[in-house]
Amino acid sequence: MRSAALRVTQPRVAVLAAVHEHPHASTDALIDAVRGTLPDVSHQAVYDSLHTLTAAGLVRKIQPSGSTARYESRIGDNHHHVVCRSCGAVADVDCSTGHAPCLTASQSHGFVIDEAEVIYWGLCPQCSTAV
Repeated sequence: MRSAALRVTQPRVAVLAAVHEHPHASTDALIDAVRGTLPDVSHQAVYDSLHTLTAAGLVRKIQPSGSTARYESRIGDNHHHVVCRSCGAVADVDCSTGHAPCLTASQSHGFVIDEAEVIYWGLCPQCSTAV
């Protein structure tokens, strides 16, 4: 946190640890995890910490269509996600190989593009065997 010019506080440390321990967790799940170490932490302190850590680039926020925001500590690399259509489970997928989806915009409209978001959808192993 100090390298990102952030003040080190107990809620921020607890939130960052929770994100590392629970990849792709929702805010509510992170609040529960943080309360395991800081029982009196407020919802607002967790929300503020997530916002600050995300803005500083220490945490990445993802929000697949139809899903609540989720947070991960895997930052600074080119990876994607696969989401279960049934239960909402999320997993990391390394960079696309083979015939990639449309990752290069046909027109930039003057934007300096630095990222393309790819989300794969399907059924996780548990849900696909339940069908």
